[in-house]
Amino acid sequence: MRTTARYTALAAAGLLALSSLTACANDAASTASTGSGGKGDGKGTKVKIMVGGLDKVIYLPAMLTQRLGYFDAEGLDVEMLSEPAGVQAETALVSGQVQGAVGFYDHTLDLQVKGKEVESVVQFSHAPGEVEIVSTEAEGDITSPEDFKGKKLGVTGLGSSTDFLTKYLAVKNGVKVSEFTPVAVGAGPTFIAALQQGAIDGGMTTDPTVATILDKKAGKVLLDMRTPQGSEDALGGPYPSSSLYMQTDWVNSHKDTVQKLANAFVKTLKWMSTHSAAEIAEKMPTDYSQGNRLLYSVAIKNTLPMFTKDGVMPKNGPETVEKVLKAFNPNIQNADVDLSKTYTTEFVEKAVG
Repeated sequence: MRTTARYTALAAAGLLALSSLTACANDAASTASTGSGGKGDGKGTKVKIMVGGLDKVIYLPAMLTQRLGYFDAEGLDVEMLSEPAGVQAETALVSGQVQGAVGFYDHTLDLQVKGKEVESVVQFSHAPGEVEIVSTEAEGDITSPEDFKGKKLGVTGLGSSTDFLTKYLAVKNGVKVSEFTPVAVGAGPTFIAALQQGAIDGGMTTDPTVATILDKKAGKVLLDMRTPQGSEDALGGPYPSSSLYMQTDWVNSHKDTVQKLANAFVKTLKWMSTHSAAEIAEKMPTDYSQGNRLLYSVAIKNTLPMFTKDGVMPKNGPETVEKVLKAFNPNIQNADVDLSKTYTTEFVEKAVG
């Protein structure tokens, strides 16, 4: 199968780096199962949340809420786990391993057409926070998505949101999804290794990976979707991405717990809107900066515009996401998606009010 060939192309060094990255993120989660660095009494309501990469800046509110102690303040004992890609967080949720997932909102639409009722309950962002990077070797050959044809493009995982967005950008610019090769390379060291070794010509990733690539001069930015304007330019509207999403049945049967989660996350989003990137970086686990706190602060600063201040779904955001998915996903093209069932503002509105 093509998938096997793609992974082989990463080489042993890349796979080793992936193991290290995942272990690092899981270590961070296991030592911070409650707020204030994991020093809670563990007597609060237990909730497990899977994050599609705890050390990714696009999912920063998850760990930051722990570090600020807001889960503890709400009487919650939250255990956060980490997978390198959002699609794996989705799998953990629908299989019942966890009660919540922090990942892209677009998974709720994808799951609905597969018969799963899942909804976003806190919307962290109104832009993807993603960047399309081109390697220094390929930058002369790829000057826009029109040049994706025949190229190998990195995504965090096949079926992930980076995979979705890459396919949309290709189709929007006249390139069929069959005319380029998506390669699952994760994020962080594995993405960078794949870029430097020529396993991919470019790819879609987030900070702090973006900041590290630019610092190493291993690639350049082709498209920047870390801001609402960048989302508008590339996708034609606001693109709600990182969120806390949960199975609808669980939400309806645990409304008190979900409200507490919403309260905690909304407090964090408000806190983020009134503090600098350096102050935010100071609150995060030290290993997230990979030894360069200044570069990590730059990564946070560049990504901050993507976040909402109140956790509310942006107006027309779901419609933009549906348009993107319908452009290339045959399952959604032929389905009548009920967007009203893919998110709820019930809990964040109470938290804000």
